[in-house]
Amino acid sequence: MRDGLRDVSAGIADARQALARAADRTERLLAGLPEPEHRSAEQRAAGEAAKDTARVLRRAFMDAHADAVYDELTDGRRRHLRLAELSRAAAAAFPGLIPDEGRLAAERERPQSGKEGHEVDQGIFFSRILRSPTAGSHLLDAMLRPTPRALGLLPEFTETGTVDLGSVRLERSGGVARLTMCRDDCLNAEDNRQVDDMETAVDLALLDPGVEVSLLRGGEMTHPRYRGKRVFSAGINLKALHGGGISLVDFLLRRELGYIHKLLRGVLIEDEAVWQSRTRQKPWVAVVDTFAIGGGAQLLLAFDHVLAASDSYISLPAAQEGIIPGASSFRLTRYCGPRLSRQIVLEGRRIRATDPEASLLIDEVHDADELDLAAERSLERLRGPAVVANRRMLNLAEEPLDEFRGYMAEFAMQQAIRLYSADVIDKVGRFSAVREQAPTLT
Repeated sequence: MRDGLRDVSAGIADARQALARAADRTERLLAGLPEPEHRSAEQRAAGEAAKDTARVLRRAFMDAHADAVYDELTDGRRRHLRLAELSRAAAAAFPGLIPDEGRLAAERERPQSGKEGHEVDQGIFFSRILRSPTAGSHLLDAMLRPTPRALGLLPEFTETGTVDLGSVRLERSGGVARLTMCRDDCLNAEDNRQVDDMETAVDLALLDPGVEVSLLRGGEMTHPRYRGKRVFSAGINLKALHGGGISLVDFLLRRELGYIHKLLRGVLIEDEAVWQSRTRQKPWVAVVDTFAIGGGAQLLLAFDHVLAASDSYISLPAAQEGIIPGASSFRLTRYCGPRLSRQIVLEGRRIRATDPEASLLIDEVHDADELDLAAERSLERLRGPAVVANRRMLNLAEEPLDEFRGYMAEFAMQQAIRLYSADVIDKVGRFSAVREQAPTLT
């Protein structure tokens, strides 16, 4: 091991060859074992030991060469590659560093319990890129750029003021962009598809010059338990996670570095004629109906104003699910303080809209029949000409960019590990079955 660490920490030309050789040895060993779900205890231990050895070397390689790797992949930071693009480029240029698209595609066909866990290697890679002030800051900029999908839809949306993205509907009226999450099949539980739709919708709202302020709300559900009721969000789609359909890069990292970060920082505009700011920002309002669970609760921490129905609640069941609740662990103490944050995240405490503590997370609570009018009043208040400049300064003071980058560097590693931990795989399978039978979503 000591020789291997020395080899992958040497000059990058020799180090990449040493890494490729070490990764190849690991792959040959794994190929000689049964599929993960059919391995004996001894075989599982041998496989995990081999992967751990390779990951020690990958981490050491990235500790020594993160900036050089990133510069090579981005042509000296002249190219702005998003997460998935950067992952594909790294797999091609540095064999053995992270899984290639073929290996990831094969993993996607398996349930979470049957995967080899190659996404952990992506977690190591992105944690080291984000940890670097140079490479990490450049990657954050790349993720704040509008998506190609949004740019393609922008002329249509600007002209018509409406677009249906599938899981999100976007409508503009009277200077307000109204985003409605409409996954009535799963109570707005998020998966890769909804993350893509949400980022596209956020980009369009920020880019459209006719939009002054934006509103996010859940649509009406068709599930028998909530038929005809609006629901904000049930959080991560545990059924999709159990089935292997939740991606570290396309969901867990893209969600935080993409549309949620854009809610706070705005969309990055590359226009030499614009000198005032590199990002276009707008104020955001959220309306919580019924519940905001998990990822739904995380979203609220990025909004300028939050309203909630008096019968709604907020919860972050991260410890029960076994995963890390996005950047909410970074932001929640700012809102609630350390003691209440630990109760919410570690103990699963539910905060009802009428609880005294709810005022730390919710600006206004109204009966359901008063919520529409209250939301319109809040939107009108946020149209002031100085609102955007002041929210920019508030967000800068509350969440310095380097602190966010540092959090996300550790999150990339720890969340990747959590995804493949035995307790998560066991809990997700049980939670998924319970929610299919009777989705009380507690």
